[in-house]
Amino acid sequence: MPRHVVRADGMPRHVVRADGVRRCGLSAASVVALVLLAGCTQTASPDATAPAGLPAGVTVQLVQLRSDVAARQAQVQVRNDADEDLTVGAVAVLDPRFTTPAARVLNRDSLVRAGATVDIRVQLPAVECTAPDDADSTVQFAYSTAGTDAQAEAPIDDPLDFLGPLHERECRAEAVSDAASLSLASFTPSPAGRPADLVLEIAPTGRGAVEVVGIQTTNLLTFAATPGSTADTFPLGVSVAAASAPIEVHLPLVPLRCDPHAVQEDKRGTIFTVEVELDGEPGQIELAAPEDMRGAILTWVADWCGFG
Repeated sequence: MPRHVVRADGMPRHVVRADGVRRCGLSAASVVALVLLAGCTQTASPDATAPAGLPAGVTVQLVQLRSDVAARQAQVQVRNDADEDLTVGAVAVLDPRFTTPAARVLNRDSLVRAGATVDIRVQLPAVECTAPDDADSTVQFAYSTAGTDAQAEAPIDDPLDFLGPLHERECRAEAVSDAASLSLASFTPSPAGRPADLVLEIAPTGRGAVEVVGIQTTNLLTFAATPGSTADTFPLGVSVAAASAPIEVHLPLVPLRCDPHAVQEDKRGTIFTVEVELDGEPGQIELAAPEDMRGAILTWVADWCGFG
């Protein structure tokens, strides 16, 4: 099945940085990353050597925590088991599944004490859907230790295995968006004991077909009982074709849980999983509530549950 590249959340397929550089394959990404390392760090000197392996005693891995998901970020965890402190400057993660390198969010240096671990946040670029879901990642970073400035380059592990599923999910969302744009259009709160109204808008693009099968509950929200629904999924059964008209689906929303910390510590409670079928193949995409709607939903849950 060919993959198309228009995101379901309206984001552009390609991310073009302020300097106008766009990645076109891994070798181009390497060039961009080296430019980042040369121009963004405060620690690398003009005489810094070409990238080599990791410093002795240093290990790295790439993880995505729940708090990173909504912002499409991840963290390069740098562990320093050497005897000397390590200062890390510019960081870039290269992966063929992304259109450009994932660069650190804050342009700063990070001190990693001997025996300590520091998480350096990076921004994930748009996915590259011509790449396979399974690929290898490489990290490059500038550093100084024991009075020496240098650059490191090494493979980086994904121990939580989040990159492959993220790539698959977002490329499916881009393919779905060739047929229809899905969005959470509005939210109307309700008194305690009654369901609120969450409106899912499905707007055909006129360029393809997709079946929107259902929408799943989150770890915070569920749907009032409806014929055909299960404990986890609200049935939709919307068939979208090129000539279809836009449709609004009213979802009867109720809290799944009423413990206060679930609201106070929420990370993914307003990110819904939508079940779809595209070209006969079932799959899932994620649909997040806009930030202002997220705040309204969390406030409603607190009021509905009596601890607002």
